[in-house]
Amino acid sequence: MRTGRVEVKVVAPVPWFPSTHPRFGEYAQFASTPRHETRNGIEVHHPRYVLPPKVGMNVAPWTLAVGAWPTIRRLQREGFDFDLIDAHYYYPDGVAAMLLSRWLSKPFVVTARGTDLNLIPQHAWPRKLILQTAAAAHASIGVCQALMDTLAELGASPDRLHTLRNGVDLQRFSPKLRQEARERLGLQPDAAYLLSVGHLIERKGHHIAIEAMRHLPDVQLLIAGAGPEQQALQQQAQALGVANRVRFVGLIAHEELAWWYSAADALALCSSREGWANVLLESMACGTPVLATNIWGTPEVVTCAAAGRLLDARTPEALADAWLALRADPPEREATRRHAERFSWEATTQGQLKLFERIQAQGVQA
Repeated sequence: MRTGRVEVKVVAPVPWFPSTHPRFGEYAQFASTPRHETRNGIEVHHPRYVLPPKVGMNVAPWTLAVGAWPTIRRLQREGFDFDLIDAHYYYPDGVAAMLLSRWLSKPFVVTARGTDLNLIPQHAWPRKLILQTAAAAHASIGVCQALMDTLAELGASPDRLHTLRNGVDLQRFSPKLRQEARERLGLQPDAAYLLSVGHLIERKGHHIAIEAMRHLPDVQLLIAGAGPEQQALQQQAQALGVANRVRFVGLIAHEELAWWYSAADALALCSSREGWANVLLESMACGTPVLATNIWGTPEVVTCAAAGRLLDARTPEALADAWLALRADPPEREATRRHAERFSWEATTQGQLKLFERIQAQGVQA
């Protein structure tokens, strides 16, 4: 680590499940997960852990740690004597990392990403364990300052809290010619398009974008994603009489998203909870401004007119007002792209490396 080079192996346990039959949905996907794989040249291991019904949330940190233990010990026996445990998501993963840190006598760091601090601490037992983990961690990282403020409010020591914001892949997400993108995607060349990207669940706010169409009769809405709320959202569009202007385009492959961002006039993100929404920077990197709810890390990225607009409220009316304000004074696509370029992965990676090196040098203090 002191040479600036880091050797990484990922241990990402998944819940054990006996069947891969599609009728079991997400659980079947767990069963289908390979035990070993290589992603972007990095060795990834997926040991199984037990997640008992009804009590799974309370015991998950222990079963996760126990499930990961044999794989970690095997890696050590094979010569990978690592220096530090880097855990992501405070509960249950961060708590499991605390247990493994004790068993292995290794320092550990936890990165908070969103619901692990803005939702899960509402439950008393996980909240207690999160606070124990924050006290034991050699450092806590947040993908936005708002998450670190929340952790401090919960009782964590401020001197071990660090903000390292997610970056954006500026090569993968780069502006395409708008007309070329629309032709490629079968969209109208002169229509006004609002894009909403994310899992089709309530907290992503697609229903708000659909209702906003009642106030924006000349706008077409594109919804990219899949999830359990799709039928309800389609029925909502029908009931509101806007179904002819709402198009569900399904789950878009990551490498294709840049075309959709480039084709749209703006991205809408009407979430009720977000740590640091990657879609915001992805859209801006493609030159497309955003209209987003003013929550958590979002105001840390939507900081100027070139980035887009923050909604005054999480309502259809506020989204419609933000759209009209943006259209009245649209930013140059080049300016939106330049704003996204401020958030590079290079800066995040260097900050993480410096923190890890400091922990390694000091042994127990970040």
